[in-house]
Amino acid sequence: MTAPKKVVVFDYGFGNVRSAERALARVGADVEITRDYERAMNADGLLVPGVGAFAACMRGLRDARGEWIIGRRLSGGRPVMGICVGMQILFARGIEHGVQTEGLDEWPGTVGPLKADVVPHMGWNTVDAAEGSRLFAGLDAGDRYYFVHSYAAREWELEVGNAHITAPKVSWATHGEPFVAAVENGPLWATQFHPEKSGDAGAQLLSNWIETL
Repeated sequence: MTAPKKVVVFDYGFGNVRSAERALARVGADVEITRDYERAMNADGLLVPGVGAFAACMRGLRDARGEWIIGRRLSGGRPVMGICVGMQILFARGIEHGVQTEGLDEWPGTVGPLKADVVPHMGWNTVDAAEGSRLFAGLDAGDRYYFVHSYAAREWELEVGNAHITAPKVSWATHGEPFVAAVENGPLWATQFHPEKSGDAGAQLLSNWIETL
């Protein structure tokens, strides 16, 4: 029998770590909540949650050496998944209330305010999954996912000009305007929505991620 995959939920003070832990355990992962460097580095998968403000999350992440851990894991091809603000901080910068904060710059682009009649975007919404997506494998176009956010990446700016490099798979959702809902980019995956709060569809999505570890 194959041993369950070891997943660390990175605990830097800005995420629903218990909800993430339960959701991952539900799909068969061996889950640990920690900010320990060695455990985070050595896990099969690292999940980076995030709630609240972009700037606060970046401060917490840096205080916990998360910036270094994520960079080292990705440079070695080790899987990392970001959720909600844990996805937003992967972009180059975030702008909240007119204040710009540097992100991790794994992807170019800016996370900014959603332009919609009702903000925050809170509740269930569908996602236009990228063709050939592994993250959304086995899921239907009508499946709904739980979002809570007022900011998003509204453009995808990473261009891949090398035919030997697989282009990222970018999935979209719409609330007032289209925004990036999920990305699959080599070992780095992320969702703007909360799979741990998205019922059976979210469980299937997390299971799809676990299967790649």
